[in-house]
Amino acid sequence: MAKGASISGFPEWLPSERVVEQRVIDTLREVFELNGFIGIETRAVEQGSSLLKKGETSKEIYLLSRLQEVGHESDTPIEDRLGLHFDLTVPLSRYVVEHSGDLAFPFKRWQIQKVWRGERPQEGRFREFVQADIDVIGNGDLPDHYEVELPLVMVSALERLREFGLPKATVHANNRKLSEGFYRGLGLTDVEGVLREIDKLDKIGADEVAKLLVEGCGADENQARACLELAELTAADGAELSGKFDTLCEKHGIANDSEAYVLARQGLDTLAMIVDEAARIRPGSVIADLKIARGLDYYTGSVYETFLDGAAALGSICSGGRYDNLASQGNRKYPGVGLSIGLSRLVSYMLHTAGAHANRVSPASVLVAVWNEEDRSASNQIANQLRARGIAADVAPTAAKLGKQIKYADKLGIPYVWFPADKSAQNASDEVKNIITGDQQPANAQSWEPDTVYAQQTVTVEA
Repeated sequence: MAKGASISGFPEWLPSERVVEQRVIDTLREVFELNGFIGIETRAVEQGSSLLKKGETSKEIYLLSRLQEVGHESDTPIEDRLGLHFDLTVPLSRYVVEHSGDLAFPFKRWQIQKVWRGERPQEGRFREFVQADIDVIGNGDLPDHYEVELPLVMVSALERLREFGLPKATVHANNRKLSEGFYRGLGLTDVEGVLREIDKLDKIGADEVAKLLVEGCGADENQARACLELAELTAADGAELSGKFDTLCEKHGIANDSEAYVLARQGLDTLAMIVDEAARIRPGSVIADLKIARGLDYYTGSVYETFLDGAAALGSICSGGRYDNLASQGNRKYPGVGLSIGLSRLVSYMLHTAGAHANRVSPASVLVAVWNEEDRSASNQIANQLRARGIAADVAPTAAKLGKQIKYADKLGIPYVWFPADKSAQNASDEVKNIITGDQQPANAQSWEPDTVYAQQTVTVEA
């Protein structure tokens, strides 16, 4: 492809950047599996009818067409067409229904996979990117203790990523029932519309959101301001949250024996439980923040957004919530709760802001030199002996001057260069050179071990 023919929103990492991404993936997978989550992979395409379940995101779907169909796509309803999945939750719901007879419930799964979303690309936001998800799906019901477990697992995973330059992460939690009950108590009926507008607070500010609530959701000025007052509530424990909420309800005339208040109280009790239980296990990791709305239609309970200290411009890097109605089969429902990391966005931050970088590009610890092409088979044999012992090895691409072979190893970050024994010299032995320290010693491919300080491919952060 000609230079400069890149497509906006479709990142391609350089080899050294790919090493960082792979370390992040490996770390997340390790933490997820440490907590009992099972890995799966789903197909890249879904039926349009499934993708449309996520409400507003439907406008971001990439639909597929074969070349023969170009110009005739409109003949097929969107619901019957195939599209690339834009998240991993909708595919999971379909996967669970199709394979319910083969799964053990509650089904705890992790999934790290590419997704595609036709939104406007900007710094840190892509059209093609990797997501890392954990979800727990129940069969018929799902205990609410999972609404505490999942954010704590994600906080634990993000804590591990701090070695790659990631700041401390805090989960901000709310509950849809709490918000819905409050809005209904105010007399508002377009609850989903209000939630979608409140979700824009950080992007456009309170005044603009108030206008949208009045113009598009049927709110008057007082109702709009009451919604914003609710969004301003934060609390570090359940008692504080309960007190602030009851004060606000009293201020706006929401009686504590009304149906709206009872619904709100259900959400508040769950949210208080989450915050208090999280504080006992990992203090300060989860706070109640009632502006968290998650403007997606299928969330029914707890919702989460995760922010990094000192990185406000990055926005939320991990989000999700509880959904009770996304997956069903006849009268059987499969409620779930899940969280998703925009992994490509996170890696971009690590590379370009936190300064994460790999100590070397090649995973090989050793480059076996080649004296001349006639002796390449001897170099290949040495490399194979090292590989059989679990030592990553490569062979020089050409029998160039040794200086060029060493430069080749240095460019790839390979710390050792192996020199096969000179057949023309009596009693000669193989030697290996550490090109970082300059140390050179006799070596045997059946017993030599590299120094782990130099042999490991690692990711470090600039000071």
